[in-house]
Amino acid sequence: MVEKVEIFTDGACQGNPGPGGWGVILRYKGVERELSGFASETTNNRMELKAAIEGIRALKRSVKADLYTDSQYLRDGITKWLFQWKKNNWRLSNKSDVKNRDLWEELDELVQSHQISWHWVRGHAGHAENERADTLARQAIKEAQRT
Repeated sequence: MVEKVEIFTDGACQGNPGPGGWGVILRYKGVERELSGFASETTNNRMELKAAIEGIRALKRSVKADLYTDSQYLRDGITKWLFQWKKNNWRLSNKSDVKNRDLWEELDELVQSHQISWHWVRGHAGHAENERADTLARQAIKEAQRT
């Protein structure tokens, strides 16, 4: 059986836009690593993207991974919409610009060296790792506001 890395991500924002945080749990062979970060003026969607980016960036080599998110925007963007966005020069069907293009491009580049399966989980529904990632994201906001 091939060992896979599990990545659990979440983003949070106080206001939308407002101060935001992201949280990640990486798990491989039972060992966990937690990451988190903060942005002073951002959106929830940007923090969801940033969590995935930082989780994947933390991988030390090319791997197979299961990434879990409560963001349908993130999961659908990377699995359904990205190809068409790039084909349309980062424009939506209504000709408006794709939001968060900088982060989508960064994520697209990072995923190229991995085999990632994207999974949606319902947020705030008792999924232990999703709840922990949410806590990490919210703690990052609180810690940044204290300084």
